[in-house]
Amino acid sequence: MKVQGSDCSILIKTAGREFDVPFAEETIREAVSVLYEEAAIEGDGVCGALRKSAGVTGCVVTPLTFEAAPLLLYLAMGGAAGRRLQLAPMEDAPLFDLIQERGTQRRLFEACGVAGFELRVSRDEALKLKLDLCGFRPPVVFPLDRADSCAAEGSEDFSQGNERYSGGGVTYTINGREYKNIYALTIIARKRAGARAEVWLMRVLEKGNDLPELIEELVITAALLKGGQELNACGMFRITAARLVFVSDETNVNAPDSVVGPLRFYVSGSLHTEVFSVGGGAGL
Repeated sequence: MKVQGSDCSILIKTAGREFDVPFAEETIREAVSVLYEEAAIEGDGVCGALRKSAGVTGCVVTPLTFEAAPLLLYLAMGGAAGRRLQLAPMEDAPLFDLIQERGTQRRLFEACGVAGFELRVSRDEALKLKLDLCGFRPPVVFPLDRADSCAAEGSEDFSQGNERYSGGGVTYTINGREYKNIYALTIIARKRAGARAEVWLMRVLEKGNDLPELIEELVITAALLKGGQELNACGMFRITAARLVFVSDETNVNAPDSVVGPLRFYVSGSLHTEVFSVGGGAGL
């Protein structure tokens, strides 16, 4: 992967495992704050400043694959109970170490957390997850020999598990009824000072088939298909959002073709995910 002209890779380490993230792009960097020093002479002096490391900031945008989806959704959603991942405040979410290799430099960010995430689903594209990272420990930086890179250390090989979830394998059920006119969906969650989540539903306008404003339960089911057949699904995850409050209709009808209009909802109830692998077992 090339990021800003440099070879770059991301490795996540948890208590149970480590693996290379199949990321599409990243902006991970050291968060820096400045401590100002008042001028020695009031009015005419120059204020000094001291640099202070504030940990890590930035984000990773990655496609969801068969191998990566269980752990990435777990890090995004927070604490796990069996096969169910609950959306929890950041303080209750699992922490992990992150290793960034860029060019000839390696950085280790310890005790990172997910401050927020976006799940992007579109009918003709791969599902993508954006993780907004945070942390308070300064990074450890050391030179990188290509022989010591993550790829050479024998980290897990996901060549057999890199099948990507696609929007074509996603179904939407609202209040017990499946809707075929939903074109895309975005879930936006922020987990600072309490969890807040919004759902944007993009639907094709059809007479008599518009989405209801009162949604007690929205179920998004993503199946990883082989050969285009649902019966041969080798992986699946299901996101359930309860008690969606309608906020606004952002549709712009000034278009000559079919109108795809977004509806904005606030999740006032629960938001959780269940992840399954081959044979119906838990994917964690």
